[in-house]
This record gives sequence, C-alpha cells and structure tokens, in this order.
Amino acid sequence: MVAVADSSANSNIGGQLNSGVNESNLLSGNGTISRNNSGCGYVSSTTKAMAYEPPVSCTTFNILAPIYKRVDQKNQSLRESNFRAVWLSRNQKILNWLLHERSSIICLQEFWVDNEELVHMYQQRLGDAGYVTFQLARTNNRGDGDIFDHQLKLAGFECLLTAVLKDHFTILNYRELLFNDCGDRVAQLLHVQLAFPFSQNQEGVAQQEFLLVNTHLLFPHDSCLSVARLHQVYKILQHVEQYQRENKLNNASILLCGDWNGSKRGQVYKFLRSQGFVSSYDIAHQYTDSDADSHRWVSHRNHRGNICGVDFILLCNPNKSRKPLKKSWAEAVFGIIKFTACFSQLFDEYVKEACMSDVSALHHCKCQLQKASLIENNAFVFLKPGDHGNFLTYSAFCEALRQVNLIGLPYGLTSEETKELWMQADISGNGVVEYEEFKRRVWNSECAELREENCSERTRDSENDTEEEAIGFNVKNAVLSPREAEKGMWPENYSLSDHARLTVVFSPVRMQCSQRGTSL
Repeated sequence: MVAVADSSANSNIGGQLNSGVNESNLLSGNGTISRNNSGCGYVSSTTKAMAYEPPVSCTTFNILAPIYKRVDQKNQSLRESNFRAVWLSRNQKILNWLLHERSSIICLQEFWVDNEELVHMYQQRLGDAGYVTFQLARTNNRGDGDIFDHQLKLAGFECLLTAVLKDHFTILNYRELLFNDCGDRVAQLLHVQLAFPFSQNQEGVAQQEFLLVNTHLLFPHDSCLSVARLHQVYKILQHVEQYQRENKLNNASILLCGDWNGSKRGQVYKFLRSQGFVSSYDIAHQYTDSDADSHRWVSHRNHRGNICGVDFILLCNPNKSRKPLKKSWAEAVFGIIKFTACFSQLFDEYVKEACMSDVSALHHCKCQLQKASLIENNAFVFLKPGDHGNFLTYSAFCEALRQVNLIGLPYGLTSEETKELWMQADISGNGVVEYEEFKRRVWNSECAELREENCSERTRDSENDTEEEAIGFNVKNAVLSPREAEKGMWPENYSLSDHARLTVVFSPVRMQCSQRGTSL
C-alpha cells in the first residue's frame, strides 16, 4: 500500500540568483526554442495553439548525488562527497545549465538533500529564477536484506526535487507517494494548471490541467527485483487513477518523468505502454518500439561502463484508451514469467557446452537468448513440473513462481496478487490452466496487447459512449544532452553526471476523447 502525504502546493522558496551564465528565457516569442553558441536549446515548429499560450518544456535529469559519484577507480569507496570544492563546482554547473535552458518544469533525481549547503544553493537560485520547488527524500525506516544494506545507509541522503515556474503554472495539489518497499523509493505527484488560458469557446475560457509525476525506480541489481520494480510503477498508476477518479480528471494528460532504471525492452516500459503512455523522445524522433530502434539513443553510463537509455518523459493523453490496470499488471508479470522460462532453459542448455567463467561465453549466452524463440510447449513444461497431464494446477503454478523468485521473498508477489494472477490465467475458471489458456494468457499476451493497441485509440465498443473535447499535448521536440547520447554514444569528457539531461517541448492541442466507465 502506498502512503500518501499532502503538502502545501504554494510554498515559495526565495533567495538571490548568483549565476555566471546568461539565464535568459530560451523560449522565443514565436513558440520556438533556438540553439545558441553554448549548444543549449532546441528548435521546434509553431502551431496554431501557440497563439494562445507558450509551449510547455520539461526537463528530467538524474544529477548523480555526490555520495554515489566515484572519484577513484582504484578506490571505489572514495566518493565525491568527500571533496567540497569538487561537488560544489559540478552542481553549480548543473544549475547554470538548468537555468540557462529555463524549462518550465524541472524534475531532478538523486538530489543530495542531506547537505544543507547544496540544498540552500538549489533553493536560492531556483527560487530567485521564479521556480517553486518540492523535494522528497527516500524513506529509510527498515532493512530488507543484505543486498540493500549499503543502499539503505545512503537512501535518506538523496531525494527527488521538482521545480515549476510560478508564472507558467498554478499548483492545484501536491502529493507524496511513499512506497515503503525494499528500495525505499518514492514519487511526487503534482496537479498542475497552466496559467494561460488555452482558448475561449462557447463554454468560456478553457484552462488546461495535467498531472505530473517525478520518480526514480529501484535499480535492477538482479532479475529477482523485476517484480519489485513493477510494483513501484503499479503503485504510481493506482494512485494516479484514484486521484483522477476523485477529482474528475479523466480528461487530463499525464506526464511521468524520471530515471526508470530500465530500457524500452524491459517489462516496466511495456507495462506503461499498455497503459497508453508513449516515450516523448521517441515520438519526437519518430522511433518505434522495435529492436532496430531500441538502441538509437542512450541516457546513462553506469560505473561499469555500460550505456543504455533509462531516462524518460512519458506522456498519456486523454484520447488514449487504457486497459484495466489489473489486466496490464497481470500481463507484465506474465512477461517476467515468459522471459524467465526462456532464460532458464537456454541457460541450462548452454552451460553444458561452455565454461561459464569465460566472459565471452556469458555474452554469447545472452545473445543467444535474445535471438531465441522458444516453443511455448517447453515453457509450459517448465511451469508444470512432473506429469500432471496437459494442464497446470494452482499449486504447481505457485511452485513455478517460487522457483523464479516471484514469490517467497519480501519484495515478491503477495498471496492476494498471486491469486489475482491465477484468475487472469484461468480464463475458464475451472481451477486449472490448460495448454490453450496458457498460450492465450501467458505466452501470447504481448501479441494480444499489440493487436488491442492498434485499434483501441479510436474504437468505440459501447453505444453509450459520448465524446468530449479535451486539451492534451503534442510532442514538438526532444533533445538529450550531451548530444552524443542521441547517437547511442557516451562522450568521455562529459562529467556533469552519469546521466544525460532530457528536455521535451510540448504544445497544447485540442482532441476528442470518449467518456466511458473505465476499470481502474
């Protein structure tokens, strides 16, 4: 269960701006963002909507807390936090860039909340530049095992920070989502209204409202944490939908920002896609979810030197149909089971032929896994140990989940969730899952998801549906900085963070959306 805390939505943090960079607003009068000599800024086209209000720009950036930044490869315990001049200089540069770009919304992760000097610097400069800020530290009130011991000692020292330009928005509400889970993760939810009326129609002036979320998901230290990461997203979506229902905000767009610690190929991303969210960066560059486009850009290089795209600004417009959340959740967990079944069998087969101490052998094994297409019957046998006929019982299902670490661990599925998952798989409700049911609900669930998505946006399945006009967002442009990240590369001379800065420009747009009872 997510703990929710309401905070004052209109807190104002003042102070003086002390910046050595030109911090003029890069949003020009014609609704474009122009590039200047500093390499900052992005070009976007104008639309009719721009005549009514300026575009909305949003930046998400994991600024790498000094307590995590390694400064000596030979001494991994030595961190930047030990050297005031170093972390102070780096964070001053980060602020210079943020204020130079002057996005209307800034979402930061790994903000070093335990250092009063750094906190004061951010609050002072952002406040004087016209931003209202909200910060939320990770919870740190319990431990969940050895693999988290080190992280738990540091968890309370970094947090989320969201900054919003006061002249552009009115903050109608602010909530803090405390997951109280094994990773002590949290999320911020802001209910935002644009200060500029979009346009005037027969019903009067239209004011655009939307929901904004900033979060930082658990890092996948091992595959056992896949379901914990899904839990975190599930909790966010549950709370967002509850908030929409309570405040009659079905026609509001949703922006999910942050470091998701997972790529487009992971179950978290697929889960969000099934709920109508799209990657703003990929929309701007016309990239798809295909394997060919999955590595076109990166946004993070970890301490091992691996690079991947993990930072997203995800958009869900009100005209996007969404599956019932429980159904999407079940399909995401089935996806983990499917992947684990494939991996388990391929790994067992390959280990017989290769020395697993050989790094190249491990790499080859992973490549083989990516290319393989396992016959579903083999996976069905994996879930159905022993000779129980051509069906899967609930007890065998639970045992299979235990084998792949989806249950039996503090951060695994609860008994209630396991039963719900079984009900989703047992279509006929006869107490067993037959082979044909398995193929439909587990093995081919992603195919069904894609088929539904292709026809769901404008499909009306009820004669009682009515259409209303809503205001959503068009993605105008999106840029990663450093620019090499847009080509799937990481520059060696980049030192601001181990993450790229992602900025997306949106423009308001009118759209028609259906009003129907949606299962939340």
